[in-house]
Amino acid sequence: MDRPSQLKRRPRSPRRPLGLLLSALFTLAAWTTLAAADRPNLIWVMADDLGYGELGCYGQRVIQTPHLDRMASEGLRFSQFYAGATVCAPSRSVLMTGQHHGRTRVRGNAGPANPLAQALRAEDLTVARVLQQGGYATALIGKWGLGDVGPAESGLPRRHGFDYFFGYLSQHRAHNHFPEFLWRNETKVALPNDVTPVGDHGGGYARDGLLYADDLFTDEALKFIAQHQTRPFFLYWSPVIPHANNERNRELKDGAHVPHYGPYATTDWPPQDKGHAAMITRLDGYVDRLLDHLNQLGLAHNTLVIFTSDNGPHNESSHNPGRFQPAGPLRGFKRSLTDGGIRVPCLAWWPGHIAPGRESAHVAYFGDWFATACDLAGLPMPAGLDSLSFVPALLADGRPQPSHEFLYWEFHEGGFSQATLYQGRWKGLRQRSTSAPLALYDLQSDIGEQRDLAVQHPDLVARLEAYLNTARTNSPDWPAK
Repeated sequence: MDRPSQLKRRPRSPRRPLGLLLSALFTLAAWTTLAAADRPNLIWVMADDLGYGELGCYGQRVIQTPHLDRMASEGLRFSQFYAGATVCAPSRSVLMTGQHHGRTRVRGNAGPANPLAQALRAEDLTVARVLQQGGYATALIGKWGLGDVGPAESGLPRRHGFDYFFGYLSQHRAHNHFPEFLWRNETKVALPNDVTPVGDHGGGYARDGLLYADDLFTDEALKFIAQHQTRPFFLYWSPVIPHANNERNRELKDGAHVPHYGPYATTDWPPQDKGHAAMITRLDGYVDRLLDHLNQLGLAHNTLVIFTSDNGPHNESSHNPGRFQPAGPLRGFKRSLTDGGIRVPCLAWWPGHIAPGRESAHVAYFGDWFATACDLAGLPMPAGLDSLSFVPALLADGRPQPSHEFLYWEFHEGGFSQATLYQGRWKGLRQRSTSAPLALYDLQSDIGEQRDLAVQHPDLVARLEAYLNTARTNSPDWPAK
């Protein structure tokens, strides 16, 4: 389902004058007006493996992202926003449960050998469930990764607060951008995608007859919005780009990243580089369609849109990261507990409520979405979560913005690693063992985590080690070893 037009800039009179309008509309009265109005619609758009430095508004110089850059100029850009984990499944579990990585149900990418370890259980409460019970229509479109048919069916999306689901249940299936099937609720939907080798089609332009999953997801997301515009809704839209197309890489010469290379077709780059850049620019076009759709339906002023990524950038498709510098000034990639693996881009757009062109240094993470959504929906937040509302940072309405003393991450591949962020500044990291020495970095002066200051600050090291030793709860599925 190729949509070349979505990569072109279209006329859009509804959004052109917003910069001046928002400055005039944004006052301290924004919050009191909200309290009297209908509850806002909530849209969480989460790319897959998009790095902190892969958008123009975060310093990218090669990949074209004009629409996301414009979203930033019309809204708010967070400079220190963190994913729930450095890999897919636990990051999504943190987002859904509002519990940090050492307390949430799913703490790693389990794989087919232990599917229950990568599935939510009946007793797990999600933000979708709370919003659903509070009167919101709820939908998940795209990649789920927290439950599947068979042994892991306890984690199916509609058992955790989603009225409607269309996409991939298995994150492993989501490694193929041209899948043989997708799921609509619990029904398998066959797609006419021929999985036999098809070559590179003259450099990877059109792939006749193949349906691209994220094109389908975009259409489905816009349809859900149109069908639910008369009541508050929560849309969790989870595209799978720019994740590497690991499954089809074995069959197609150029990696089968996209139906065509768009503005990168005539570059002298290798196919993998063209495909990587084209995926991100295509994603940019999807967001453009979303924001235009909200304006055309008259929903923009009552809809908060958050755009982010599930973890740091991958290095899995044989592309050249040196060309794009996907983590920007940060060190590391996906599967790193340095900030390159966990700090992610985050944009917030809400005309008439979020003043345009702002940047926030507030330190937040995925787990905070639970409290934020409850705050905006006027619903009580369940007890025992690791979640703080960042609505004051969004609205800059004079309310105090609470902050976390500590944030926490862990990683279960190649040993057991842990990381913590103290007061938004001091990063503690111990690799592959709980007995490993703690490295200490000052992100305020060393954003790239190049200088280990542990020897200079023994008291800080002791404080951070004490926290790491007590932060997590025991999990038989994810032991600390």
